[in-house]
Amino acid sequence: MGYRVVVAGATGNVGREMVNILAERGFPADEVAVLASSRSQGDQIEYGDTGKLLKVQNIEHFDPAGWDMALFAIGSEATKVYAPKFAAAGCTVIDNSSLYRMDPDVPLVVPEVNPDAIDGYKARNIIANPNCSTAQMVVALKPLHDAATITRVVVATYQSVSGAGKVGMDELFEQSRNIFVGDSAEPKKFTKQIAFNVIPHIDSFLDDGSTKEEWKMVVETKKILDPKIKVTATCVRVPVFVGHSEALNVEFANELSAEDAKRILREAPGIMLIDKHEDGGYATPIEAAGDDATYVSRVREDPTVENGLALWCVSDNLRKGAALNAVQIAELLGRRHLKKGNEAALIADEARETANED
Repeated sequence: MGYRVVVAGATGNVGREMVNILAERGFPADEVAVLASSRSQGDQIEYGDTGKLLKVQNIEHFDPAGWDMALFAIGSEATKVYAPKFAAAGCTVIDNSSLYRMDPDVPLVVPEVNPDAIDGYKARNIIANPNCSTAQMVVALKPLHDAATITRVVVATYQSVSGAGKVGMDELFEQSRNIFVGDSAEPKKFTKQIAFNVIPHIDSFLDDGSTKEEWKMVVETKKILDPKIKVTATCVRVPVFVGHSEALNVEFANELSAEDAKRILREAPGIMLIDKHEDGGYATPIEAAGDDATYVSRVREDPTVENGLALWCVSDNLRKGAALNAVQIAELLGRRHLKKGNEAALIADEARETANED
């Protein structure tokens, strides 16, 4: 007997990826329900490449009783309404919004980094998925932190427009087309023109001059990885459709050479090291799009500080930064706590995790 799984927000970019990844990874689901707002009710969504079509149901009228887990990709406002209802009905919520990330009673989980944190989910029956830029960064940092203890991180992000949803992707496409034909490229979703430009502003500004996106990277890294780590971030929107990139300068308490760091990263779960000192010997968002790995390149020693490294990190923000991480949380929840599903599927899941570690 497998799980009964809900995907809420299934018509959006992240929700569709959640559905696809459930199918791709052979998640042991006996039944999958896809939910959205009333305007999408009755639409059909393909369940990966299985040929199976799922009919979209209205989340307002859906009864979560008897369902095992729900993957939420509906934004904070809707999550505030529906997550408590689902959790109270016994359906564990895995939430992609920012609403519960800093709630002390809600675990914030990246399975390769802090799998034990999931054990606290019973307090609210809710598990939080981190911010997309945080998720890929902590995957890259975790094995290095274990080896030499990170004390400080300086990160500059280069975040794709898909992080702002379909409207962000549409705006980049439309502005690029309009510029080529001489039409207006006035911004609608973004604060300035995004086509052929970069914007050092993601989310709202805070009193100290940082943005909320930058604040998220700071506090989420501390909650997931280590509260003692100092983090400063500059988050930038760039004209890339899919894939976030990050330039990281990392300081350690103990010495760690670039060669040792590469060896550690090469063996770490969830990481693909591409680092050749030659033209094209590094990862870009093009390579990361559609892939599950967090790519790391340009690992080198930082001579401006004691025990410092610089590196480049790239990942598909719709997958590891959101949908994939949510499905991995669901798999972890199943293995550690719910323990349903046929034995073969669970063994295959565990084998895949072991292979990643190897």
